Amino acid sequence: MATLASTVPFKGCHHKVKESIHGPPSGWYKHAPAPKYHMLELKIALPQPRFPELEQHLWEISDPNHARYGAYLSKQETEALMAPHPETVDVVSEWLALHGLTEEDVIRSSAHDWVTIRVPVGLAEEMLDTTYYVYKHDETGESIVRTTSYSLPDILHHHVDLIQPTTMFARFKAFKSTLHWANQPQPAVSSTPGGIIMGPAGNPVDASCNHTITLSCLRQLYNAEDYTTTATNCNKLGITGYLGEYANNKDLQQFYQAQNSSAYGSNYTLVSINGGKNNQSYEAAGQEANLDTQFGFGLVWPTPGTFYTTGGEPIYIPDLVTPNNTNEPYSYWLEHVLSQDDIPQTISTSYGDDEQTVPYTYAIRVCAGMAALGARGVSLLFSSGDGGVGGGVKNPPEQLCKSNDGRNVTTFLPTFPASCPYVTAVGGTVNIPETAAPFSSGGFSNYFARPAYQEAAVSAYLAMLAPGTFEGLYNCTGRAFPDVAAQSAAFYTIYRGREDLAVGTSCAAPTFAAFVSMLNDARINARKTPLGFLNPFLYSTGYKALNDITDGNNPGCETLGFNATVGWDPVTGYGTPNFEKLKDLVLAMP
Repeated sequence: MATLASTVPFKGCHHKVKESIHGPPSGWYKHAPAPKYHMLELKIALPQPRFPELEQHLWEISDPNHARYGAYLSKQETEALMAPHPETVDVVSEWLALHGLTEEDVIRSSAHDWVTIRVPVGLAEEMLDTTYYVYKHDETGESIVRTTSYSLPDILHHHVDLIQPTTMFARFKAFKSTLHWANQPQPAVSSTPGGIIMGPAGNPVDASCNHTITLSCLRQLYNAEDYTTTATNCNKLGITGYLGEYANNKDLQQFYQAQNSSAYGSNYTLVSINGGKNNQSYEAAGQEANLDTQFGFGLVWPTPGTFYTTGGEPIYIPDLVTPNNTNEPYSYWLEHVLSQDDIPQTISTSYGDDEQTVPYTYAIRVCAGMAALGARGVSLLFSSGDGGVGGGVKNPPEQLCKSNDGRNVTTFLPTFPASCPYVTAVGGTVNIPETAAPFSSGGFSNYFARPAYQEAAVSAYLAMLAPGTFEGLYNCTGRAFPDVAAQSAAFYTIYRGREDLAVGTSCAAPTFAAFVSMLNDARINARKTPLGFLNPFLYSTGYKALNDITDGNNPGCETLGFNATVGWDPVTGYGTPNFEKLKDLVLAMP
């Protein structure tokens, strides 16, 4: 890189603000100046000038009515469409060289669209003309190193999309709450307790499923009792884990013994990203990771499962100002997965945060990575969140629902990544017959425009609202979510060796993902391509094989929230799966 030192006129070039926020989001406060020696891992996103081409490929190959349906791109093809311009690579390399960084100090993503450097806070402040502080969260006590503004030389502005960690305060927490977990162990429930209710497909369902959800309940409720998956057709299901959420293998085996004895003794493939671990002590077991793996892998067995554990916590050094977490987990996970030749066809994630806590540039860029995965034939499912129209804030009475753009106005709070238009967002239901879960987050993005695939469905819903309903509280032209839903309460899990019940849309995402994986299993066995990005299919024809949820609402922000209704709605989307109907539909497609 040093050979480039005279090719770009950085000397005398003025710094100009690249990104700034009004202040830290609610709950964060400035604690102390960041130690100059503290190491930051800066990720620099370089522009992707050919992304519109990639997006066009995605729309065509995901549309069942298009001649190119299922003609997914290869890793090499997607990387060519994600790559920055060579001039951008050279200019950024020179800037790094001017600050003493050699090529050996730089990690480049497979498509060369992300550059990662490890520098002390003092050097980062010099490079970005900023000052970093340790911010603490008043509720959790966690601390992070961030700034509210950073600058770059003028000439770099159109060669860099963003640099993080800088202005991002999102916690990317799991979408389940300790308030949703039973305080006492729950007794194991027999799958045939002597009582029958009718499921939405007109089939009998054990009455016990109205107070405890098991693997058997989900197969009964969603009409998949008679389907058996295979283990030899290369179909896989992926589950993601972040921020120290570890899947405990003893708990998983105990769960299998209780609910799917045929799977007892089987395991999943563990993939560590960015130093991610999977500590197997009971004390380290993760409620979220256990829930996701037990139900996701339990439903699809013997289909192979992959658990991604993505690190984001540096080595702890006892110090009042040492942060607990400095990294942005999604970009690390995306960078790794996109660099792989072999990716699970279906991946479930139950993490997110209020969209407004995620810088716009970061959300756009991470969402573009999701589009690239879709173009490669991957179905990505994300839980919609547990705060009703209040996004990631779980307790409606405590929801202030204020914008953090300096105006401090009351507004509904969409969640990210569920608001990304290239993923399938999963809301929650409860009870049988199913109604919308009151905590099921849903609404309209403030970052992403409404995609064409959902224009008709969402416009029909908005036309039913009384004039002036929630006026000014949401962006009626934004990407609407969720897209679908699944059961999300009273899930029978094993946590630290005991039986317990879980609640949250974090239950719904791995559940719906498991049924998608089963559909992929059926298509692959029929020598067809996997389903890939689901939404064009769901909004054009797939909704006909979903159980429409017409009762319930998602209160928050001192309102009753949106109502579930006939057709699509921003609480449960188009509804819950009817597997046999879906299977008939997907096997009839090319």
